[in-house]
Amino acid sequence: MSIGFLGIQFGFALQNANASRILQTFGADIEHLGWFWLAAPITGMLIQPLVGHYSDRTWTRLGRRRPFFLFGAVFASLALIFMPNAEILAALIPPMFVGAGLLMIMDASINISMEPFRALVADKLPLDQRTMGFSVQSSLIGVGAVVGSWITYAMAEWFNVDKVAPSGSVPDNVVYSFYIGAAVLIISIIWTVVSTKEYSPRELEEYTGEKEDKEVAKAEKDHGIMQIFKDFAAMPRTMKELGVVQFFSWLALFGMWVYTTPAIAQHVYNLPVSDTSSELYNDAGNWVGVLFAVYNGVAALYAFLLPFIAKMTSRKTTHAISLLFGAAGLISIYFINDPDALIFPMIGIGIAWASILSMPYAILSGALPAKKMGIYMGLFNFFITIPQIVNGVFSGPIIKSLFNSQAIYALIIAGVSLLIAAISVYFVEDKEE
Repeated sequence: MSIGFLGIQFGFALQNANASRILQTFGADIEHLGWFWLAAPITGMLIQPLVGHYSDRTWTRLGRRRPFFLFGAVFASLALIFMPNAEILAALIPPMFVGAGLLMIMDASINISMEPFRALVADKLPLDQRTMGFSVQSSLIGVGAVVGSWITYAMAEWFNVDKVAPSGSVPDNVVYSFYIGAAVLIISIIWTVVSTKEYSPRELEEYTGEKEDKEVAKAEKDHGIMQIFKDFAAMPRTMKELGVVQFFSWLALFGMWVYTTPAIAQHVYNLPVSDTSSELYNDAGNWVGVLFAVYNGVAALYAFLLPFIAKMTSRKTTHAISLLFGAAGLISIYFINDPDALIFPMIGIGIAWASILSMPYAILSGALPAKKMGIYMGLFNFFITIPQIVNGVFSGPIIKSLFNSQAIYALIIAGVSLLIAAISVYFVEDKEE
C-alpha cells in the first residue's frame, strides 16, 4: 500500500534537489530563492487539512483515500513535465515565475497525494504495527528519493546526456530526469490504487470500535471549513507537543533543500555567487543530487532499524538521537572542502530524515481518534508548512545582509534548528508508552 509513496518521493526528490538550480537558471537571485519556494508550503498548508477532512468523510468506488492519490498524481506528473521547460513561455511571463508557479502546482498535487497515505497506514494497521508500518513507508520513501536525487548525475555521467545548456535554459540531463520522474510517479500511484483494498466505513467502525453519529458526520462534512477550525482548537496534547518538534525539524529541512546547491557551489567548489550556469556550477548541482541520494539511501536502510531501536529504548529517545545525528551532519558541512567528503554528513542527515518521516506519526497516531485520523494528519501538516514559510520569508534577507549571501550559513542555522528539535522531543507525551 506504500508503493505509491515511492513514486511521490521520486518526484519530491527531483524537486528538492533541482528546483533552486532551475530557478537560478531562469534568473532568480540567491536571496529570493526562499521566497519562490514559499509556494510549496503555503499550498500544502491550505490543501492538506481539506484533503484530510474530506477523505475522512468520503466513500467512493475507489474508497476514501485512493481518489486523492490518483488526482494528485496526475497533476504532479504534469508539473514535473513542464517545470524544466518554463522558458517556452518566456515571451509572455518571465521563466522564473512560470517555474515558481509550476513548483506550487507540483507541491500542491504531491500534498493531495501524500497526506492520505499517512492516514491509510493508520486506517489499516493496529496500534502495535504502526511503528513498523510508518517505518516501511519511510523505507520506500527513501528508495524513491535515492533514485530521484541521483538520476540527474547518472544521466550526465553514465548516459552522456548534456549537462550544460545555453544561458537561461535547463540542461537536458535535468529535463529528461523530470520526464522519467513523471512516469514513475503516475505508475506507482496507479499500482497502489489498483492493488490496495480500503476498509469501508462500516468495517472501520467494527475494527476500531468507534461508532460514528451519522447526523454529526453529515453536519461536519457540510460545514467543512468551520469544522477544521474546531478540530484544530481541540487537537490532543501530544499533537501540540509534537508540533514544536516538527517546527524546528522542518525549519531545518527547508533550509537544507533551498540552499544546499548554492552552499556547495560557493563553499566547496569556490564559485562566486553570480555563477549559476557554468559547467562547474552544473557539476556542483549534479553532485548535490548524489549527496541527496546518499542521505535518502541511508534513510531507507535506517528506517528498518527504527522499530527495533524504539523497542529497546523508546520512540522519543530514538527520535531525539536521530535528530542529533542530523544536526551534527548539517553543521559539519562548514568544515569540509572536499566534495567527496560531503558524503559523511549525509549519513547523519539520512538518519534524521528517516526518523522525521516515521516516528512523529507513530507517536501521533496513538493519540488520535480513528474517525478523525485524516483531518488530524492533515492539520499536523501545519507544523510542517509554517516553519517552511518562516524560513522562506526571512532566510534570504538574513543570508544576504548578515552573511554576504554565503549560503553555507543557512546550513549551519539548519543544524542548530535540528538540535533544538532534538531537545524538544523529551517534552512530548507518548500515550502508548
